Amino acid sequence: MKCDLDDLAAGGMTREEFQEALLTIMEQKIHWAWPLFESGKVTKEKLHLHLESEYGTYVRDFPILVARAYVQCPHAEVRRELIENIYEEETGALAAGKPHGELFLLYPQGLGMDIQRFRNLTLMPSAAEFREKLNRLTLNEGWELAAAVTTLFLEGTSFERGELDPLAAKRPTPPLTEHPLVKHYDLDIRQLELTRAHRKVEGSHRAAAWRTIVNFVNPDQYAHVLWGMKEALDAWLTYRDDVAHQCGLCRPAIDGVRNTE
Repeated sequence: MKCDLDDLAAGGMTREEFQEALLTIMEQKIHWAWPLFESGKVTKEKLHLHLESEYGTYVRDFPILVARAYVQCPHAEVRRELIENIYEEETGALAAGKPHGELFLLYPQGLGMDIQRFRNLTLMPSAAEFREKLNRLTLNEGWELAAAVTTLFLEGTSFERGELDPLAAKRPTPPLTEHPLVKHYDLDIRQLELTRAHRKVEGSHRAAAWRTIVNFVNPDQYAHVLWGMKEALDAWLTYRDDVAHQCGLCRPAIDGVRNTE
């Protein structure tokens, strides 16, 4: 069942319709440039623009963004799920061994990039706007939207339906030897510690995210959460357009390939 989000938001909806509307939004988290990044079409000299932008918009501060949902949430069960996510992201003590932000920096380090650029970031305008949008959606719009934007949108992909439906397509998990940074940019496979950590914990994180949002958000907040998720999607698409153009990519004439990042 596909949803018309505007029609649903205009009136009441069931929990099942709310979940379907969220899935409909997530299935639009696809960007035309990702297949070009995956196939090595970005020169190594410009790849830092992509990595810096991802790090600065949300990777570095992801535990802070999730913590904003945690401190606003009145439900102990949801808080427990959120704090486990925060703890792993901030410390890596459950699976990764190190904070996830530090593990992300193994990518540019392994590619010989100047790590000081990541320590003293100046985001391009659209990236800064995306981050500001994330700040607004997680600080001022209630725990429900803060949790949805962080644990569903930022951590999720266009394959979220596969997290809920055993018959739906799953997020691809190719061998690490096929990772684009290894295959096209000669990154040492040992630098993929963050990818390994994500594969260890992502299943439980996805299940927890959907369980808390679908089961604990009150129906009177459904439209608000869907509005914010669409705001995040639109800002993300604009941001990714700018990163792609700054990396020298041009939009292909035909789209249709899903982002599997």
